[in-house]
Amino acid sequence: MTEKSASEIAWIGSCQIALQFVLGLPVGKAFDAGYFHHLMIVGSVIYCSSLWILSLAKPNQYYLVFFAQGVGLGVGLGLTFLPALGVAAHHFSRRRGLAIGIMTSGASIGGIIFPILLNRLLFHHGFVVGVRATAALITGLMLVANVLMRARYPETRAVSKASLRLILSDLPYMAFVLGGILIMLGLFYPIFYLQLYSVKRGISEKIAFYTISFVNAGGLFGRLIPNFLADRVGSFNVIIPVTFLTAACVLAMLGVSNSGGIIAISLLYGAMNAGFVSMTPALLAELSNNRSEIGLRMGVWFTLTAAAAMAGQPLSGALIQGNFRWSTVFAGLSLFAGGCILILSRFLLMRKRRV
Repeated sequence: MTEKSASEIAWIGSCQIALQFVLGLPVGKAFDAGYFHHLMIVGSVIYCSSLWILSLAKPNQYYLVFFAQGVGLGVGLGLTFLPALGVAAHHFSRRRGLAIGIMTSGASIGGIIFPILLNRLLFHHGFVVGVRATAALITGLMLVANVLMRARYPETRAVSKASLRLILSDLPYMAFVLGGILIMLGLFYPIFYLQLYSVKRGISEKIAFYTISFVNAGGLFGRLIPNFLADRVGSFNVIIPVTFLTAACVLAMLGVSNSGGIIAISLLYGAMNAGFVSMTPALLAELSNNRSEIGLRMGVWFTLTAAAAMAGQPLSGALIQGNFRWSTVFAGLSLFAGGCILILSRFLLMRKRRV
């Protein structure tokens, strides 16, 4: 994609994230209605097929990469992401945060392995073989996941329209939605631009390439430790400082100019980012009145934050202008503002529980 700008390339990943989120409402309602396996099977087929189609792309064939990686993978993720999180919430109530953290730690392990694996395959065997080998591995893992996962539904599955209206009028929940919108504008900024930022700052390309693996290595701890603490002191009491620390990590990029600093920021940001992402489903479940509306609450949150998830990276890309100053400030301040709204959400929830 040498002919495309950073902002244009960012639309591919942003579209993938947005579709993963925007499908949340219909997928959440279908999940609550008992269609867990239907969603997982269809989503797995679309996701794996899109990877195989991606292997057909030629150099600078932007439209095919956008269709396969942006749209196809996004739809596949949208159909499988929420059900996979929701089914974990079904099985655990006392230590739900830790359970979801352990489950999502697989994403960090994969995030460490896959960039290194794919880079080696691309270097030694080329794009086609590299992508197809990755597609074959993921297809096998999806088959195993579909066989092993089981839902545990309550006796009453249907969610009425009145329940949706009740959710949308729930002030603590809607404040959390607003906070999520602001956070999504900056949450994924380092994932998209940290490699390019490292190269522009004169960091060796070898170190720059491994920044994503460092991010995911930090994420392994971020998915476990914050969730472990959340089960003991409360999800809000952990996710709020995690959000502010994520903002601090992003803003700290402005002062980094050597390999050690890049590695440290990658690890710390990875831990904080993963902490927020993995605690969100548990917190949404905590905000739910009963187990039958967990999927719907998650779905509404993901759908309403989708536009911010899609717009955040292209906006940051347009602000880069060579030195990354304004793009980094934009991402960091978005996270900080979102953290402030989470404080409001916690206050409203405490007031609601006292009534």
